[in-house]
Amino acid sequence: MRTLGNILWHVPFLGFLNALGTFLIGGLFVITVVGAPIGLGLIQLSKFLLSPFSSGMINSKDLNPDQNKAWKTFGLIVRILYFPFGLILAIVTVFQIAALFVTIVGIPVALVLAKSLSTFFNPVNKKCVTRAVAEEVASRKAKAQVDKAYSA
Repeated sequence: MRTLGNILWHVPFLGFLNALGTFLIGGLFVITVVGAPIGLGLIQLSKFLLSPFSSGMINSKDLNPDQNKAWKTFGLIVRILYFPFGLILAIVTVFQIAALFVTIVGIPVALVLAKSLSTFFNPVNKKCVTRAVAEEVASRKAKAQVDKAYSA
């Protein structure tokens, strides 16, 4: 079913163009030194958009919780500077989602794009992983929340 979803994403809905556009925007951000964290996040998002039904986007801190404080501070400053660009990308994506919801076949694709909206707003420290890794990270986070709720 995932393969069929990826094929539908690319063939009638031209998802590879969305991935290419995101990759090019990410490449422009990587050229600037200050925008490199955003560009790397957008490049990860473009990898996700190449096979959205077979992969997932997660925070890098879920895989590696120990991060440098200077990098966290720099990431926060960059996210604040990036917000206008992220808002424009998110608005374009919302229009694309609305257009996909008009067609019945496009509803699963629109749901995938809706899930990726948070990455357009905050691409810093995002990573594209396989679906199995994303599900395992979500399972561990849920288990930690359950453990926290029962220990209180």
